[in-house]
Amino acid sequence: MSAVANLLARKQALMERLESGTGPNEREEIERLIEQIETALNLLESGDAATPGEE
Repeated sequence: MSAVANLLARKQALMERLESGTGPNEREEIERLIEQIETALNLLESGDAATPGEE
């Protein structure tokens, strides 16, 4: 599984946990983890844009 696919799968699992109803502390932790995943995805995306022609 690629890094992007792995991150997207983790994000989806965390989103499902948020929707299932969590306590305030767990919700904050899940939101923090989602933000980290989004940052990693953005970095990977910008890294792909920095190396055109590689497919």
